[in-house]
Amino acid sequence: MKLVVITGVSGAGKTTVKSALEDLGFYCVDNLPIALLPRFIELLAGREEVTRAGLVVDARSGDLLTDTSRVLADLRAAGHSIDVLFLDAPDEVLLRRFSETRRRHPLHGKDIRSDIEAERTRLTPLRVEATAIIDTGDLNVHGLRAIVLGRYGRAEGNLAVTVMSFGFKYGLPTEADIVLDVRFLPNPFFVSSLSALSGEAEAVKNYVMDSQETRLFLEKAEELLTLCVAAFEREGKTYATIAVGCTGGRHRSVVIADELGRRLRNFQIEVKHRDVARGRPALESEGQK
Repeated sequence: MKLVVITGVSGAGKTTVKSALEDLGFYCVDNLPIALLPRFIELLAGREEVTRAGLVVDARSGDLLTDTSRVLADLRAAGHSIDVLFLDAPDEVLLRRFSETRRRHPLHGKDIRSDIEAERTRLTPLRVEATAIIDTGDLNVHGLRAIVLGRYGRAEGNLAVTVMSFGFKYGLPTEADIVLDVRFLPNPFFVSSLSALSGEAEAVKNYVMDSQETRLFLEKAEELLTLCVAAFEREGKTYATIAVGCTGGRHRSVVIADELGRRLRNFQIEVKHRDVARGRPALESEGQK
C-alpha cells in the first residue's frame, strides 16, 4: 500500500491536499487516529482496486499521536510505503486565513495564537516523521494543488476536455472555459442544397472546410487550444469545455467542433453538439421567398 499521511497546522491547506489526492485516485479518510492506521490498511488491502490511500491526521488526535513513530515504523517494516506530508505556514498567515474564513481553530481555545502554539506542540511527533514539509504561506489553492499533483503523479486522463458546438441564438454554454465564434465562416444555411442538412453531413463539411479562412482559423485555433489545454492540465483542472458557436448551432460550429476534436486527439476529448437537433433555422422560409 502507498499511504500519504497529510498533516500539519490548521489553515495550512490539508483539505486542498486531500482533494488533490482524491482526484488522483487515492482513497482518502479524514481524522483517523494513528493507532487505527494498521487496521485501516488491513481493510484496504482486501480491495484490489485500492493501492493508494491518503489519511488526514491533525491535532484533534491528541495523546494518540504519541504512538506515531512506532506505528509508522511497523508499517514500513511490513513493506508499506509511507509518506508523511507536513503542511506549515507562518503564524501571521494562519491568523489571516482564520479571520477571512471566520472559522474557529479546531482546539477551540479562547486565544487563537495560543491554539496555534499548542497545535504545533501536539504535532511534534508527526513533524519529526515528515518526509516532506511544505510552507504554504506564499501559496494559493492552485499552487498547493500543483505541488501535490507534481509530487504524486497525475491520474491517467485526469483532464476531461469537451468540445461543444452551440448556437449563439440559444445562449452561451454556462460551462464554457473558452468560446470560439465561427460566425464569420461561409454559411451553408444560405445554400439551398445544404440548408436542411446539419454539419454532420459530408456535403456541409466539404463546403465549410473548402474555405481558406476555415483552414487558417483551424490552424490558429489548434495552436491556441493545445497551449491552453496543456496549461489546464498543469494547473490541475479536472474538466475543460471549449465552446464553438455559430448562429444556430447546426452547420459551421458542428463542422469546426468535429475537426478540433480530431486535431486535439492527444488529449482526452469528447465532442458534443448542443443545438444540432433543434431543427431547421426559422430564416429558411424567408430565404425561399
